[in-house]
Order: sequence, then C-alpha cells, then structure tokens
Amino acid sequence: MRANHVRRRLAAGEPSIGTWLGLPSPEAAEFVSKIGFDWLVVDTEHSPVDILTLARMFAAMANSESAPMVRIPWNSPENFKRVLDAGAWGIVVPMVNSRQEAEQAVSAMRYYPKGERSVGGGRHALSMGTSAVEYYRNANDELLLVLQIEHIQGVENADAILSVPGVDACFIGPNDLAASMGMGLGVPLESEDPRLVEAIHHVRDTAIRHGVAPGVHCSHAAGVNQRIAEGFQFCAMASELRYLVGGLTSDLAKLTWQRSTASELEPSEAGAAVRY
Repeated sequence: MRANHVRRRLAAGEPSIGTWLGLPSPEAAEFVSKIGFDWLVVDTEHSPVDILTLARMFAAMANSESAPMVRIPWNSPENFKRVLDAGAWGIVVPMVNSRQEAEQAVSAMRYYPKGERSVGGGRHALSMGTSAVEYYRNANDELLLVLQIEHIQGVENADAILSVPGVDACFIGPNDLAASMGMGLGVPLESEDPRLVEAIHHVRDTAIRHGVAPGVHCSHAAGVNQRIAEGFQFCAMASELRYLVGGLTSDLAKLTWQRSTASELEPSEAGAAVRY
C-alpha cells in the first residue's frame, strides 16, 4: 500500500505544499500533478466538479507524486463516503466551528473502531496501490483529515476543535475568516490587519499545542515562504485557476498592439480578430 507522504511529513513537523484545483478537468489535474506539489486539493465546495469528474481527476494524477485530496462541499457523512471511495488520500472539511462538528468529521473519516465510515467501493484501494483488504486494514492510519477554521466562531472554539483525537491538520481560510470578523470581502490572504493576524496566530498556536499541523491558504510563493517562517506546515499556494488567468492576464497586458473591440470592426475583420 502506498504511504501517504503528506501525513508523514506533517507528523514529522515538516512543511507540505500544494495547491487547489478548481477546474473540472482530468487533463489539467494531470499536468499540475507533474509539477512537484506534495498534494492537490480538488475543490468540490466552490466549483462544478461532480463525483465522476473527481474520480477521473484522481485517476489522471495516479502516476504522479502528488497526493489526491478533496475539499468536500459540507461536513456530512455522505460527502466523506463518496470522495474517499473515489480515491481521496485526504479530505479538507469546510467551516468547522465546534467540537461536535470536528467529532462528526472524524467519525465520517475513519473506519470502526475509530469512526463509522461505511465499508464498500473499489477505487480507494486502486488509488493507494493495494488490495481492498490491505486498504481496510491501513486506511485509518494513512488518510489525512484537515479541518478548516474559517470563521471567528471556529477561532474562538479552536481549543475544543483541535483537541479532538483523529484530527491531523487544520487549515485557515483568511478570506472567510476576515468576512466573519466584519472586515469585508476580498481581504488579502497575507493581510497585516492586527485583528486578522491575531486570530490566525491563535489558531496556529492552538494547533501546535495539540499536535495538529497548522495550515493556511496563501496568495503566492512569497506568501508560502512567509507562512512557513511563521510556523505553518500545510500551505496551499493559490490555485491552478488563479495562475492560469493571472499568467495570461499579465502577458496580455504586456502586448504593444492596440486591440479594437468587436463592435468597431467590420464583420469580416471581427471574424479574423478572434484568431489572435
């Protein structure tokens, strides 16, 4: 059975870097998986990725060194069951605000006696390069559970949440956290607002105290370097969609030619313009 290198690195106190996948595309997942990230989280909370596409994205990543992970839409048992059976090595659970919600996530993630995950499926064993029997025997010790703390209630209850046995890592979502604190939408992920900094550092310190790997979403490589220096381990570097759109936008702005809008062109010219 393939070892979950992400879980081992985090347990050893090492950083582990990945990114988010928001495009419902096995081809995009395959390309990104060969770059060198430790893990890739397919976002099924804020993207149109369905369960069939998710399984195909995981299959496309199979020959890489990137662990296939997923952010589920919500903390409910059926979401855990389906994505784990599809081959996820780890799950990121959004908006965990209480100890009860953390316990519910652990129960859905682990097989008996550590939880109540249902036995079934087939692609989970294939994803980890083993038989079903070996998968059932080792899954509780290999799968990575990451709880998102992205609301001020979660920050206030961090001690209760992160002391739950079976939680491997936490992941701070600065945007939602800032919004829940009344700071507005679209706050920079590395904001220096003292209120946000204090909240983020409180979660980090609480996680470390309970032996849970602290994580956070970062804007770019400089943000990842900053967070690692601050003691964070599970760090996401933006998303493939941000780099796709951002890279194209940046280079497009550097072009020296002046583009005419389609309404300014004759019909024949407009048809030719879309080729460039």
